[in-house]
Amino acid sequence: MQRPLKFVKYLQHFGWEPIVYTVENGEFPEYDESLLKEIPENIKVIKRPIFEPFSIYKWFIGQKKDYKLVAGYMHQKKASKWTEKLALWVRSNLFIPDARMFWIRPSIFFLSKYLKKNKVDAIITTGPPHSVHVIGLGLKKITKLPWLTDFRDPWTQIDYWDDLKLTQFADRTHRKLEKDVLNHADKVVCVSPTWGEGLAEIGSRPIDYISNGYDEEDMHDEVSVALDTDFTIVHIGMMGKSRNHEVFWQAIKECRELNEVLKKNLKVKLYGKLDPSVQESVKNNGLEACVEIHNYVPHSEIVQIQKSSQVLYLSVNETANAKGILTGKIYEYLAAKRPILCIGPEDGEAAKVVADAGAGVVSGFHDKERLVKNIMSLYDDFQNKKAFEGGSGIEKYSRKKQTEALAELLNQITKK
Repeated sequence: MQRPLKFVKYLQHFGWEPIVYTVENGEFPEYDESLLKEIPENIKVIKRPIFEPFSIYKWFIGQKKDYKLVAGYMHQKKASKWTEKLALWVRSNLFIPDARMFWIRPSIFFLSKYLKKNKVDAIITTGPPHSVHVIGLGLKKITKLPWLTDFRDPWTQIDYWDDLKLTQFADRTHRKLEKDVLNHADKVVCVSPTWGEGLAEIGSRPIDYISNGYDEEDMHDEVSVALDTDFTIVHIGMMGKSRNHEVFWQAIKECRELNEVLKKNLKVKLYGKLDPSVQESVKNNGLEACVEIHNYVPHSEIVQIQKSSQVLYLSVNETANAKGILTGKIYEYLAAKRPILCIGPEDGEAAKVVADAGAGVVSGFHDKERLVKNIMSLYDDFQNKKAFEGGSGIEKYSRKKQTEALAELLNQITKK
């Protein structure tokens, strides 16, 4: 959501007037009303109703209506019962490309009529949900307007693809839709060079790369932020099973055993939705006393939390596409100017970004020895009150810069 929001915020700076088409009554993991102020006052926003089967899904698995579903098919409770497994199978195999599929035809019908009456120079779709790209595909075939499609995550190469237990028919259908989108779009954009290579191979075409980023206005120092007095290691965002690295908890346990002073002032703080395995790991390693768990916090507060942290924990998903993963939070971590403790492929995209900015330390998924050394090194800096001087050369990741790159691609496909 941050990426399209910031594009809308800054496109007018580069000669483009955005019109936003979105849902009126969608199901979302969280709501952050504070972000409404990011939308320029003169922007036209068209909202249309959507039918989503999530209420039936929640009823079937025995959850209340206010139960929040989480992106990526992450479970919020331990062990799936047979009804949840069946519901996931239905959700994966019958709702293609995703549960927003019932918005596709009504949207194409509405927007094709709207575009006949209202002059628009180009269309942008951003997903997931990939149903939005299928809407763009339908509009492209009808209107012939220039179309740019933006992949914030991969489609068939997403990290949890194998967990969906797709039938051969469903898998083929997904792949055909994905290829149609890639073949018909005038420009295809993604957030990671490695993921772009995967899309280029599927579509047999070049892919443009526009990274995620940070908004300089969000990071503006109106009020000085004091650093935490404890040695805090802070993780921001959802932590699914593939981001919950057992080696992290084992290393925290070992560090506490190695140093009694560290044991007293080390705190691990987690902000966001967690897979049940996270709390299991905390308990199994006897770390309840030093771990704090917080649910969703408004983005404006998160910025301050990041700035006050002693260390920011970046956990890369341990999945087949791990090398290409560039989580959106990495750029705000850089802008917060606090040292990053990263667990992920040492030759991956995230590690490269951290290294290029001199912003922290990286260890592999199972390299506990190096991880312990990294934590102890960061703790020594904390004890010695050593000023952190990393986060250099990050201006290229500003949201305004990314929007300028998007505007240039729009200029190319409209030949402006």
